[in-house]
Amino acid sequence: MSETLLSLVVDYGVTIVFCVTFLSCLAVPVPSSLLMLAAGGFAATGDLSLFAVTAGAFCGAVLGDNTGYWIARRLGARAEHWLAANPKRANLRDRCVAFLDKRGGPSVFLTCWLFAPLGPSMNYVCGLSKFHWPRFALWGMAGEVVWVSIYVGLGYTFADSIAVLASVLANASGFVTAFGAVVVLGFWLHSAVKKRAAEKASMARQT
Repeated sequence: MSETLLSLVVDYGVTIVFCVTFLSCLAVPVPSSLLMLAAGGFAATGDLSLFAVTAGAFCGAVLGDNTGYWIARRLGARAEHWLAANPKRANLRDRCVAFLDKRGGPSVFLTCWLFAPLGPSMNYVCGLSKFHWPRFALWGMAGEVVWVSIYVGLGYTFADSIAVLASVLANASGFVTAFGAVVVLGFWLHSAVKKRAAEKASMARQT
């Protein structure tokens, strides 16, 4: 863990926790998970309040999620004409909207913590597709509760081994995200092959 990060937590406490989790949910490359671990460790030693650290991280994450959503939603009006102008892009948009309508809530929840690197992208996708905001917000808050609880809680519990713990969690998160991406890609390819086969069969019957 860098000394700079530790000094930021010491100097700015809950404020820096709030700011970093907020920025991370907007896809700004900041070490939010590592900082929550550090803040949890300082809470264990009594230098910070555990409640304040948890609340600051949670509020920053929720505000970041919803800011990303609304930024994308406002820009979505401009992107709508560009998507509709091309049949392939319009079809991709429609499939994305259909997927979110069916599985959007659980997807938002899981990308907040289990597939955390994909979280900011999900925020923007939900905004662009005009996914129902109250549903997005509620699922997102549930996911952030898990994310914040895991990292602050582990930092608090294993305050003496934060550097090792951070390395293990970073590797695990990368593996889970990559595995999830492979599974999703596999399902997409399987669906595309089935659709292409059905189209060929339909054309063969017509001829």
